[in-house]
Amino acid sequence: MSRAFLIVLDSLGCGGAPDAEAFGDAGSNTLGHILKERNGTLNMPNLAGLGLGEALKHSSGLPSPWPKPRHGGWAVAREISKGKDTPSGHWELAGVPVPWDWHYFQNETPAFPAKIIQSFAEFVGGSLANCHASGIEVIDVFADQHLKTGFPICYTSVDSVFQIAAHEDTFGLQRLYDLCSKMAPMLHEMKVGRVIARPFVGNAEQGFQRTLNRKDFSIDPPSPTLCDWVTDAGRSVFGIGKIGDIFSMRGITSCQKGSDQQLMKHLDDRMENALEGSLTFANFVEFDSLYGHRRDPEGYAKALEWFDYEIGTILKKARPDDLILFTADHGNDPTWPGTDHTREQVPVLIYYKKMKTEIGTIGDIQFQDVAASVAAHLRIPARGSGRNFL
Repeated sequence: MSRAFLIVLDSLGCGGAPDAEAFGDAGSNTLGHILKERNGTLNMPNLAGLGLGEALKHSSGLPSPWPKPRHGGWAVAREISKGKDTPSGHWELAGVPVPWDWHYFQNETPAFPAKIIQSFAEFVGGSLANCHASGIEVIDVFADQHLKTGFPICYTSVDSVFQIAAHEDTFGLQRLYDLCSKMAPMLHEMKVGRVIARPFVGNAEQGFQRTLNRKDFSIDPPSPTLCDWVTDAGRSVFGIGKIGDIFSMRGITSCQKGSDQQLMKHLDDRMENALEGSLTFANFVEFDSLYGHRRDPEGYAKALEWFDYEIGTILKKARPDDLILFTADHGNDPTWPGTDHTREQVPVLIYYKKMKTEIGTIGDIQFQDVAASVAAHLRIPARGSGRNFL
């Protein structure tokens, strides 16, 4: 029985989507602009060998800096959901485009309606910030006041999110999670995609730092996803990273979190020990969280090179019937104005020894085709409109 591995390099777009202009992102290109900052030098022989450069060339017209791919196959995926966010991208990769418009908080400050702030105050006494902000900056500005008052820091971005930052030690991590859980039903009813717990530690003298204990309280997908298809067939789904949060643990057998270095170890373990017929669904978030949002192209480049090196070891452990897909959920061009995601196409790289398609002949696909292809590989019924490209 075959196994499948779906690995998301969070935010690795490869050129503006056809509708990028509607999002203010015409000309964005996460991978292309990282290469430009590096003068075309990016040491990624393993993903390049699967066709990463060909996907970039196909999607944006930029020349590939790498030799022709050696094995596997590549495609370029476009999203039909009207968002450039984590849930939209992952749900659609799992076969379920978002059928509604997300609610966004348009006002810079105050960002949230009075009824939300009132409900928040009933739970915890009061709030700080109530604005659009970068997560790092808002903690720097309001952390001292938070420590004095005990009021959490509430903020949003151009994404459909309500984020709550609080000190892990003085406010309490579980208390922060409980607060997010209480706020989530009201916000989900408004079609706000996620309530996000953003814990931090530190003090004024030594500075404040966010921790790895982020937790997303996501709205449930509107219909069964690839994860449900697999578990409904009696198989197992192993989540790595924030996959469990994104799907509200629906259809997820177990999930392991940590830094990207820790997640790579979990992926290595899954490659050695994952059950036959199972799906391993991984998200490596630090490309997005540490380098995309912080507009750090050099950091992003180094992270890609690290990932590629580690993946080289993991691919050697693949079994003959394994399907391994590498893709992304949206873009986050580290050279682009602002700090937010960019509406882009994404590469889909296929490592499958039994693939019938020649190198480079897959071309344009939709996000939901990924789910249909994984389902076909696992020999389980697919639901939805995706097509199998294997």
